[in-house]
Amino acid sequence: MTIDADPRAVRLQRMEASFAELNARIARLAIALGVSLKNENELARVMHQLHAKTESHGFQSTPERRQACQWTELRGLLVLRYGVEKRFVDEVGVTVTRQLLVEAEAHLVRLGFQPGADGIDVHRLFDER
Repeated sequence: MTIDADPRAVRLQRMEASFAELNARIARLAIALGVSLKNENELARVMHQLHAKTESHGFQSTPERRQACQWTELRGLLVLRYGVEKRFVDEVGVTVTRQLLVEAEAHLVRLGFQPGADGIDVHRLFDER
């Protein structure tokens, strides 16, 4: 006999997993690019910094081209995450979204990342200090 899981619980688990995966990729890119996302000034610099486009020669990959792609991906993922956060707040409310973010950050810490490596300070975000 199988027991069907509560659809809401399954949805919340998927939402948490989405946050965790997205935040891990953001943290990895930040580390690879040598940038800290632990404060708002750094986040603003990342979002507004223009990086020189490198000329591509066919499908030739160069370190400069790879780095330019990483910067573009990082900025894109940060924008995507803000949209996902807003959508989750609209769908499940602030309290549940906060808990999802806390659990996602705990997952990153278990993976070996420093708290805030993904650019989210959960306490500041929810004004808990």
